[in-house]
Amino acid sequence: MKEAFKVAFPRTIPIFAAYLFLGISYGLFAINEGLPAYYPVLMSIVIYAGSMEFVTIRLLLSIFSPLTAFLLTLMVNARHLFYGLAMLTPFKSLGWEKYWVIFGLGDESFAIHTSLDIPAHIERRWVYFHVTWLNQCYWFIGTLTGVLLGKYIPFDTTGIEFVLSALFLVNLLEQLLRQRQYFAIAVGILSGISSLLFFGAKQFMLPAMLGMLIIFSIDYWRKGGQL
Repeated sequence: MKEAFKVAFPRTIPIFAAYLFLGISYGLFAINEGLPAYYPVLMSIVIYAGSMEFVTIRLLLSIFSPLTAFLLTLMVNARHLFYGLAMLTPFKSLGWEKYWVIFGLGDESFAIHTSLDIPAHIERRWVYFHVTWLNQCYWFIGTLTGVLLGKYIPFDTTGIEFVLSALFLVNLLEQLLRQRQYFAIAVGILSGISSLLFFGAKQFMLPAMLGMLIIFSIDYWRKGGQL
């Protein structure tokens, strides 16, 4: 396990820098929105999905709609389905630790897992395990720091909510540059704008997601049911 840690830790250092900033922003955002201090800290442990945790703050502060919450969570984290499929074979031989590794399979952990060059004498399962718990610790530390700053060091947090918009914009640009899924991105943008114009800011989310689902389904079957 010690040798596996030496392989895993250096690969997670850039994640620490990113998670520290985002986690602090998330903690400040939660406190600024009036949530109790333990909410964001607890969510960083049991949810551990950065984008969805930001969205969850809005869901907790709005009228509760189980269907909206479910569909929104599915849309935001749908990419994890593909992460899971890609890691079926590498995770197949893992023992008890696979449950933790599967739970913590986020964007950054997936990127590290798929690019690891592990020496033959080191067990791959322990490298996966160390990468996973280290990354979640970084997110937890960032969140806790943001909560403490927001609760005990008063300062103006006006505009902190823009972090959520910036996070999704960066994710969009990353997908655009890496995957070049122009059609999917165009459908998402146009569906959101048209639903916003027709249904208003408070009720546009479900029609937008339904529109995207219909268009993608039609495109899927038009191509012969092949991805």
